[in-house]
Amino acid sequence: MMKKKAKIIVLATHNRDKIREFREKIGNSLQLKTLDDYPDLPEVSEDGNSIRENAYLKARAVHAFSGLPAIADDTGLEVDALNGAPGIYSSRFAGENASYRDNVLLLLERMNNIPQEQRSACFRTSIAYVDNQESWDVEGRVEGRILQEAKGEGGFGYDPVFFYEPLQKTFSELDLKEKNRISHRGKALDAFIHTLKIKKYL
Repeated sequence: MMKKKAKIIVLATHNRDKIREFREKIGNSLQLKTLDDYPDLPEVSEDGNSIRENAYLKARAVHAFSGLPAIADDTGLEVDALNGAPGIYSSRFAGENASYRDNVLLLLERMNNIPQEQRSACFRTSIAYVDNQESWDVEGRVEGRILQEAKGEGGFGYDPVFFYEPLQKTFSELDLKEKNRISHRGKALDAFIHTLKIKKYL
């Protein structure tokens, strides 16, 4: 019996950290391309009003350009004491070309006088799928709190200050498999893979 050929899907990102997390979670069940395979693709404006809208904007643009099924994710850190900020602006909180460190430092500055018991936050990831027949999306979220200083060497983005209570560690203190098991993106990917199986894409 011939082995079923892995479905080709384009992941709409250049972000090496995201690509690494996706590949670790998906394994060999999909043949994953990225935006690195499409250097001529025009930049997509992420001007939606939610992470879900931004995920769809990217997935639709990549599908239209490549002709292949496309997936895109968008993630937001929502801090209760900041009325949900940085939210959809998480990746550019400190400016369009901000580094991970820039964003974390601005977040800590904005939260400087907020006591520990009021530093609750959640990460949310939305993943959108688009092909020439249908489109759908899934979401994952995880609760935590923002520390007053960074801890850990791994992860990326706001991981060094996002403290996950059940494990008593920041996301930066978790190894990749441990993080993927409980993180917002890990949960969204689980839901994404489950939906692909239901639809018999895998």
